[in-house]
Amino acid sequence: MPLPSTLVAPIAVTPLWLIERVARTIFAGVLRAHPDLFERLGEYRQTRYCFSPSDLPLNFVVVPATRTLNVSRKPQKPASDACIEGPLVLLLGLLEGRCDADALFFSRDLTVTGDMEAMLALRNALDDSVIDLPEELGSLAGPLAPFVTGTARYIRKQALEGKAATWN
Repeated sequence: MPLPSTLVAPIAVTPLWLIERVARTIFAGVLRAHPDLFERLGEYRQTRYCFSPSDLPLNFVVVPATRTLNVSRKPQKPASDACIEGPLVLLLGLLEGRCDADALFFSRDLTVTGDMEAMLALRNALDDSVIDLPEELGSLAGPLAPFVTGTARYIRKQALEGKAATWN
């Protein structure tokens, strides 16, 4: 399920520094809640992982060893060692372990390029993480946490309907 154009259009004109700041804040929150998230990567901690939502004009590059996240606009292709492309809701579903990566790959809902072993190592690292993005977003919302968490859970449920068969 691609994002509606009414959500994508504002992102195309939002300053990149603002998008990157929001993404880094969420990323830092996830890392605080899951400090050992990247420990299982071993030699792949140095890998530059690119996440390219097919329904957004953005790319996200994560380097586990330095705990950094950088955002770039498409069509620019950022330097990376392994890249996964697909609809944003599926990429987020993979992050949370709510989607079957193999099924999505073989159904061509996702495209993986570059170092496949690094991607498999990342998938295995995420298997044990039990990330709950609505909860993470709620933790950043202060007194609005219950509203933000509930709304994000509802959106996730609707967006992943039919895609939520987990691999773990």
